[in-house]
Amino acid sequence: MNRFSQRFSKEIPVILRLVAPIVVAQLTITGMSFVDTIMAGQVSPTDLAAVAVAASFMNPVILFIQGILMAVTPLVAYQIGAKRSESAAPLVQQALYISLFLAAVAWVLLYLSPQVFDMMDVDDSLVMLTSRYLVFVSFGLPAFASYQVLRGLNEATSNIKVIMLIGVAGLALNVPVNYAFINGVGPLPAYGGAGCGIATAICNWFMLLVMVVYLKRSSKMARFALFSTLHPLDWASVKRIFSLGLPIGGAIFCEVTLFSMIALLLSPLGANIVAAHQIALNFTSMVFMLPLSIGIALTIRVGHHMGAKNYPDAQAASYSGLIVATAISVITAAITVIFRYEIIAWYTDNMAVAAIAAPLFILAAPYQFSDAMQVCCGGALRGYQDTRFVFAVTLVSFWPIGLGIGSVLTFKDWITEQPLGVEGFWWAMVLALTTCAIGLFSRLVWASNNPLRLKLVSHHE
Repeated sequence: MNRFSQRFSKEIPVILRLVAPIVVAQLTITGMSFVDTIMAGQVSPTDLAAVAVAASFMNPVILFIQGILMAVTPLVAYQIGAKRSESAAPLVQQALYISLFLAAVAWVLLYLSPQVFDMMDVDDSLVMLTSRYLVFVSFGLPAFASYQVLRGLNEATSNIKVIMLIGVAGLALNVPVNYAFINGVGPLPAYGGAGCGIATAICNWFMLLVMVVYLKRSSKMARFALFSTLHPLDWASVKRIFSLGLPIGGAIFCEVTLFSMIALLLSPLGANIVAAHQIALNFTSMVFMLPLSIGIALTIRVGHHMGAKNYPDAQAASYSGLIVATAISVITAAITVIFRYEIIAWYTDNMAVAAIAAPLFILAAPYQFSDAMQVCCGGALRGYQDTRFVFAVTLVSFWPIGLGIGSVLTFKDWITEQPLGVEGFWWAMVLALTTCAIGLFSRLVWASNNPLRLKLVSHHE
């Protein structure tokens, strides 16, 4: 066995060990959205549509924040690989300052976002439910943002189990709290689908509190001395975090707006169309947690190897992750097609909604290959601290191609004999993801072959 094969045989088991708890942690996050969708859908299609439309406002904002703060993982992983663990605490505290600032900005954006409805012909009951949801969920933003920073620290140390356990606890809490605020229990009024926003805010604060208690008491994390010294705001460190994190957040924002804007643009077509789209999108988002988890594992592994200057191992880790992700996407695509009717039945017993959703599951299957490729390449490139190219490729792929061509296919007959309706957007998503995957894979090949030509943020520390 040659040396490169040995590196593959070493990296694949390590990646799989990391991926298992990451998948559970990611699924608990998406599981909360799944629970919201299921429980709101049991009230009425309008409540389900309200959760979907609220998510189209909320997801781009909170995922942009999450993307910026994802810079913590590769930066801390690099320091650990370079045997400089003492640098982690100052960096994490600067990221916490950033998280509170971002949470404040996000609160303003979510508060103002329902004004978009003034320019659209949307049912008043849908506007009311959506607006109340956004107000409720905004109270959890500071906790959400701060938790992402502390999660990044644990990811960088490959301490994934605690993230998984906290996520499971948060999901377990989400179900009864959702029920209480959706249906009303005792003195609590029934808020319908909007009550999901209250439950989400409560769960965010719960998860942050548990994480802080763990970090203060954990002997494993004691070496970082995270809370022993309060470091003042350091603009140089803030700049480094933003330098790496803004392109990550921008790339995620571009991708999420493609999916979120679709729900918004479809809302005038009626609650059934929006609900069907949300069902297909919610399920495929859960499936996406598998390759996303591999991408997170690649950020950790590549970041460690770059810090230790083990460049061949960084390349082996990148390609190992792509092999694993491709194999998994074959399985998930088959499940999506074969069991589509059973999956749809989890969400709704409304036959009209199910009939619209079924063809979307057919279209969702092929893009899973490209989706797996692009997210894993992006994760590896974060480990290389090469994020600006990721942003550029994602911007071109998801806005002009995904959103632009999708709007034409959905509402116009310029390309097809007649507008394709909601299916037009799903065809465009396949094209957008494929374009993105090709661009990022090409960049990953270059970066892994030329690691010394990369401009690492960590080199400025």
